[in-house]
Amino acid sequence: MIAQLIDGPLWYFSLTVFVLGVLWRLFMILRAGVKKDLAVPRDGSGAGALRAIFSRFVPERTVRRHGKVQLIAGYMFHLGLFALLFLARPHVDFFAERMTGFGWWSMPYWAFIVAAEIAFAGLIMLWLYRLLNPVTRLLSSADDYVGTVLVFLVMLSGCLALAQSVEALRLTHLLLVEMLLIYFPFSSLMHAFTFAFSRGYTGATMGRKGIRA
Repeated sequence: MIAQLIDGPLWYFSLTVFVLGVLWRLFMILRAGVKKDLAVPRDGSGAGALRAIFSRFVPERTVRRHGKVQLIAGYMFHLGLFALLFLARPHVDFFAERMTGFGWWSMPYWAFIVAAEIAFAGLIMLWLYRLLNPVTRLLSSADDYVGTVLVFLVMLSGCLALAQSVEALRLTHLLLVEMLLIYFPFSSLMHAFTFAFSRGYTGATMGRKGIRA
């Protein structure tokens, strides 16, 4: 009974909450709008927005010098998680069966292990930095720690369920994923979507003023 609930209705409920929640948050951001800029533009805002969105993937020199831990750990975690989410064979099969109707290339087992180790190392480094650095500790809220713990548990349960030989482990992993999907739109994890809006707005505003942001 519980297995059927996790594998069926709860999965579709959590996915619906995730999709509608993300769309609603993005809609509210767009609906808020911005104040009309009456100044004469010195350059195009569109070019400034695109430049800021993509150029920020390569941090400024001062950030590279003083924020090496966050920079390295951040790329380790996000790239590792991306590989696990979209290139792990069980996930590719799951997407093909339940969402897309088709699959794609997946990583071999050894690459999965490497990606998992990189993602775990990056996440733990980021968590320790947040906890030990007095500035980030002051700026952090309970939401930041809840999101970190949920992501960690999803990754850990996924690695334990990789062999797919124990049904309880697979269901535990799926249940944690469903909890994360429900929590995601109402948390700071939304930065996975809103970062483009934030960068784009800053770049567009600065671009109109002729500043390369």
